[in-house]
Amino acid sequence: MGTMKLADILVTPLRRIETAGGDVLHAMKQSDAGYAGYGEAYFSWVSAGAIKAWKRHTQMVINVVVPVGQVRFVFRCVNTVTGVEEFRVDEIGVDSYARITVPPGIWFGFQGLYAPQSLVLNIANISHEPSEVERLALTDINYDWNNL
Repeated sequence: MGTMKLADILVTPLRRIETAGGDVLHAMKQSDAGYAGYGEAYFSWVSAGAIKAWKRHTQMVINVVVPVGQVRFVFRCVNTVTGVEEFRVDEIGVDSYARITVPPGIWFGFQGLYAPQSLVLNIANISHEPSEVERLALTDINYDWNNL
């Protein structure tokens, strides 16, 4: 897994093509930066204000896209030089359509914003394997999720 930094997270703006019958939203191509292979793709609904946190993958590269609604992603690492906890926040969805690529080794969580329901798509490089993911309780990492 190695030591990962918040700067290793990649945010890629995505194309939204307006068409008369309904928009086409790109998610990922094999030639895209951040593509690390294909294991599975899955969707997760998150209600406005709901928080799904904290998890860290030991092998999986995740590529998250929010085609419906708006979601705040919070990433957390401990600086290996200073020992200080560092956070990074990225919001994606209809207001800023993009893909976030997260390498293994970074703690993260996410929160639904504004829309009654937001839809998160994860395009993962490997199939889900319960033994490769670590979880913490929401209160185990000190982050103020109410700071909207």
